[in-house]
Amino acid sequence: MKEPPQAQHQARILLADDDPDILEVVSVLLASEGYRVDAARDGLEALALARHPFDLAILDVMMPKASGLEVCERLRLSSNAPILFLTACSQDADKVAGLAVGGDDYLVKPFSTPELLARVRAMLRRYRQYGSVQGAQTGETIQAGPVLIDTRARRVSKGETPVALTDLEYEVLLALARNRGRVVSARELYENVWRSMYLPQSNNTVMAHIKNLRKKLEADPRDPQIVRTVWGRGYTID
Repeated sequence: MKEPPQAQHQARILLADDDPDILEVVSVLLASEGYRVDAARDGLEALALARHPFDLAILDVMMPKASGLEVCERLRLSSNAPILFLTACSQDADKVAGLAVGGDDYLVKPFSTPELLARVRAMLRRYRQYGSVQGAQTGETIQAGPVLIDTRARRVSKGETPVALTDLEYEVLLALARNRGRVVSARELYENVWRSMYLPQSNNTVMAHIKNLRKKLEADPRDPQIVRTVWGRGYTID
């Protein structure tokens, strides 16, 4: 169901693309849905606009002065707001590159306006829910091997060492930890964490976030002992 503009609480969206046609069309589309849009034509302009708080960033991967990947890395130093990449690349490695530096999801150009709006709404809903006080006050503490998850504070530690996770990495880990001993498919993870319809390319998104989790949690990410893959079925934490 389409959210009325008043229900969106004037979410601020940072949009960056060096294609003037895409920039104009997407800006007008988002504004017509009640969003506030700050539009940038290159990476440096996007970083300048990002000095003001934003609720969602939509970044073209290939931009002059600073690429979308570089912008994402800089934004992740101070913000957990969701980041959606727009990419003209059809290769899986190119798509996953954006997720590896902290992006949440991607759309391949050309994309339909309903697809873009559906992704924007889902990402904003998820961001608001995960950032809400209500969602953080369960008081549950979950132990998964050496990893401790404090759901009240939304903090993760391995032994005595705090582990910094993005919101999506945290939610993926939490979904697996709450289903310890059960194999969770990529489809189930994507639909429950990203709150979007699972598509064939969604598996790459899940895989990229699992890879990032392993880099932060595993002694040897190439031989994971905490977040394990069950080939052909999904992922599990014992």
